[in-house]
Amino acid sequence: MTEYTERTYRKRVNARDLVSFHVAVKETDLWVSADQNLEKETRDLVLNQRHQLENYIGIHPDFLTTLKPYPEDPYAPPMIKEMIETTGDLGVGPMASVAGAIAQYVGHGLLKWTDQVILENGGDIFLKTNRSVTVSVFAGESPLSGKIGVMIPREKMPLGVCASSGTVGHSLSLGSTDIVCIISPSAVLADGAATALGNRIRGKKDLEKIADWADEMGGVSGGLAIVKDKVAAWGEVELVRLKAKG
Repeated sequence: MTEYTERTYRKRVNARDLVSFHVAVKETDLWVSADQNLEKETRDLVLNQRHQLENYIGIHPDFLTTLKPYPEDPYAPPMIKEMIETTGDLGVGPMASVAGAIAQYVGHGLLKWTDQVILENGGDIFLKTNRSVTVSVFAGESPLSGKIGVMIPREKMPLGVCASSGTVGHSLSLGSTDIVCIISPSAVLADGAATALGNRIRGKKDLEKIADWADEMGGVSGGLAIVKDKVAAWGEVELVRLKAKG
């Protein structure tokens, strides 16, 4: 699996009229664009969510390691409770949704100070802007990587755009996709669904089934998957061709 720890894809971000900044706390590595510099507020929100998550894992260590649905816990903090409930319906462990969950909860928190926010957490994105945006699809060594974008209409936001890959990055995937990208009003769901769908794709032929698999999950607005030189898209997804940079 190829590692892209430098996150060079962030150089492609063109968030005009917004202020962009970087916040990193342990494993959480965020690139944020907002109406103003909210680095301190972002860090405080991350620390709060991570504190709750780390405390919960300290008491329930299997929450961190299980690859299966986790028992519901009505006493869990809101983010953790949503992770448990969402991934339970998807058939994966709760940590499959952690990057999307942090993006969503920190992103929503920032809306107290800004009307617009683009928050990217290791390829998982929370979006709320006053105009339509195009999200570039990074698919590692696939010849389609960086050549396809997903248009997100303003009226559909806020929402999550989350990805999982069997060939790129550090997240665990049992499949062989170069990328599965999911769009949902819930970034928690989008992240977990990307993992669940990615686990089921073992080759190009499985792309023919992915739309039906996604429909079974519920709550997914649309998405796309890439395996080498093949792409499948379904639902409320508008694909655009991106111009090469350089």
